[in-house]
Amino acid sequence: MSYLDNILFALLLIIGFGYFFASLKKIKRNINLGIDVDRKDNPRARWKNMAMIAMGQSKMVKRRVAGIMHVIVYVGFIIINIELLEIIIDGLFGTHRVFAFLGSFYDVLIASFEILAVLVLLAVVVFWLRRNVIKLKRFVNKDLSGFSKNDANYILYFEVVLMTLFLLMNATDLHLQNVPGGFSHFIKAGSYPISQFIAPLFNGMSNEIVMILFEASWWLHIVGILIFMNYLYFSKHLHILLAFPNTYFADLNPQGQFDNLEAVTKEVKMMMDPNADPFAAAPAPAEGEVLAKFGASDIQDLNWVQLLNAYTCTECGRCTSACPANITGKELSPRKIMMDTRDRMEEVGRNIDANKGVFIPDGKSLLNDYITPEELWACTSCNACVEECPVNISPLSIIMDMRRYLVMEQSAAPTPVNAMMTNIENNGAPWQYNQQDRLNWKNEN
Repeated sequence: MSYLDNILFALLLIIGFGYFFASLKKIKRNINLGIDVDRKDNPRARWKNMAMIAMGQSKMVKRRVAGIMHVIVYVGFIIINIELLEIIIDGLFGTHRVFAFLGSFYDVLIASFEILAVLVLLAVVVFWLRRNVIKLKRFVNKDLSGFSKNDANYILYFEVVLMTLFLLMNATDLHLQNVPGGFSHFIKAGSYPISQFIAPLFNGMSNEIVMILFEASWWLHIVGILIFMNYLYFSKHLHILLAFPNTYFADLNPQGQFDNLEAVTKEVKMMMDPNADPFAAAPAPAEGEVLAKFGASDIQDLNWVQLLNAYTCTECGRCTSACPANITGKELSPRKIMMDTRDRMEEVGRNIDANKGVFIPDGKSLLNDYITPEELWACTSCNACVEECPVNISPLSIIMDMRRYLVMEQSAAPTPVNAMMTNIENNGAPWQYNQQDRLNWKNEN
C-alpha cells in the first residue's frame, strides 16, 4: 500500500468516525431534552443488569431460535471489531497482518473469525426467512411499516455483504501468501478453515489480478463497516450501542411500583399536617420558576431514561406480541409507543438544529399527534411489555405519565374512570354505595 493509499485511508477514517461521533452527540443532546432523574443508586445491581441482559443476552434467549441466532450475530459483531482494529493499523501504516506476531493465538483468532462469519451468514438467512417468508405476526403488525419494516432487511443485507467481503479478502490473502518465492509484502499468517476452500478459485489467475481482488474486497469491507456504523443512527440497530447504558440505568423498583409526583406528595402531607392552615393560599412561584406539570404531553415532559429507552428500542415486537390489549384487537402497541416517542424526539431535534439550538414551538406534541388517548387507555398496566423486552425498556412508564397528564391536566379520563375516582373520593371505594353499607356483604347467606 502506497503513502497515497495510507493518506486516503486516514481521511476515510476521519470522515467516517467524525460523522459517527457527531451523530452520537446529537443523540445525547436529544436524550437530555428529558427531565433529570437520578439513576445512580445501587451500582452493583446496575452492573449486574448490564452484564446479564446487555452482554449476556439473558432475556433474548428466552425465545430460543431467535435468541441463539442473535447471540451468534452479536458475537460476530464483537469479533469483527477486533478484526477491524487490525485493518485500521494495516491501513494507516501499510503493514500486513500486524497481529501475526501472536503466533498460534493469531491462528485461532482468524479461524474463529471465519467460522463465526459463516454462522452469521446462516443466522442472517434464518432471520430473513422469519421476516419475509414465514412472516411471523410480530413482524407484519400494522405498526411496523415503511422504513421501519425495511430497516431490518437492510441490515441483513449489510451483514451478508460484510461477511462475504471478509471471506473473499481472506481467500485472496491466503492465495497471495502461498505464491512461490513470496509476493509483495504478504507474509504467511493465520489459519483459514473456510477461505482455504475459496482460495483455489483463484488458481490460474495472475497474481496481479488476485491482488486487485484482494485490495477491492479490503477497501469495500472497511468502507462497508464505516457505512454500517453511521447507518446505526437512522436504524433500530442503534441498540447495539445503547443497550448497555439502557440496561444499566433501568428502573430497579419492582414491576408495578409507580413513582409518586412530588407536587402531589407535598400537598397530601400538608393536608395531613394538623398545624397547616387549610385556607392558606399556595405560595406564589419564584421569579423564573416554571409551575410543575402533571404527567407528560410531549417528550420534554418525559425523563431522560424514557428517551434513552426510545432510542434503544429494537422494534422486535416482543412487547406488542405479549400485550393483552393488542392481542384482543385494541389499538395499543407498546412497540409503537416507543417508535412514536423516538420519532417525535427526532422531530424536535431537527427543529432545534434548524433554529440554531433553540426549540421553536411547532404546534405539535407527542400526545394526540403521535399517540392517541385511545391507545393509552387500552393499556391494562400489566407490565407484560416490560417483562418481555430484551433490553429493559418500559413502554408502560411513558403510557402512565401520559395518562397522568390526561387526568390531572385535562380532566380527560374516560367516563367509567371518572366515575370510579368520584366514588373513591366520596365513598372511599370504587363502587357507588354508602360507606356504612360497605360490609353488608358479609351478612349475606
